[in-house]
Amino acid sequence: MRIIRYQDHDGNFGYAAEQQDGSAVAIEGDIFGIHSVTDRKVEVAKLLAPCVPPSIFCIGLNYRKHAEETKAQIPERPILFMKGLNTLQNPGDPILLPTGLKSDRVDYECELAIVIGKAAKNVSREEALDYVLGYTCANDVSARDWQIKWGGSQWCRGKTFDTFCPLGPAIVTKEAIPDPNNLAIKTIVSGEVLQDWTTKDMIFDVATIIEFMSGSTTLLPGTIILTGTPQGVGMARDPKRWLKHGDTVTIEIEKIGRLENPVFDEQ
Repeated sequence: MRIIRYQDHDGNFGYAAEQQDGSAVAIEGDIFGIHSVTDRKVEVAKLLAPCVPPSIFCIGLNYRKHAEETKAQIPERPILFMKGLNTLQNPGDPILLPTGLKSDRVDYECELAIVIGKAAKNVSREEALDYVLGYTCANDVSARDWQIKWGGSQWCRGKTFDTFCPLGPAIVTKEAIPDPNNLAIKTIVSGEVLQDWTTKDMIFDVATIIEFMSGSTTLLPGTIILTGTPQGVGMARDPKRWLKHGDTVTIEIEKIGRLENPVFDEQ
């Protein structure tokens, strides 16, 4: 099933199940609990990020080729950082290049995002996927100057500017993606394919990430976990490719779809 979150022409918000013909029917109840898919069609005036998470966790350096291109050591355990909820952005809405706390080195990162479906704590790897509602596309937008030079050795400053976590276009439930570590994933910036790889290259697969993240930690329903990015990021290219005003960034993941956002300077 493809779950979308939307706003209708009257300003009402809701969840719906997207149909093969592009139409959508209302979902009643809690998508993280008891819910039902109705036959009532809804009018989608605006597509929204597919959920509003209680937390956004992110795993860094989780693709072997990406670690190689940045000349980083392969990690022994998943590297964790977080994004603030202010970073959440809808499909089609702009990524804003910071001007108040200025950055000239804003980068794109296509990522598979896990959507946790029920509270998870101390979950084994073997049971980990039982706690997943589904998956969506994410863009871990990163201001590399603040991440690497001016962040005091912490990544969060460069990762947590407004609009730096577009999500969407839909949550594809786990039944439709039985193997999340066998998906094509790519980034296209203004028509140029810059990342084009596969989730097979993850150092820590989805089940291992959930096991690690839930260790002595409750992952609440709706929690988003970004799982890392493949090679081809802007900072590792020659010449480097930073996002600029007027660009359009498209994240594309097999079986999930395309997440597209324009890029504007912050006003």
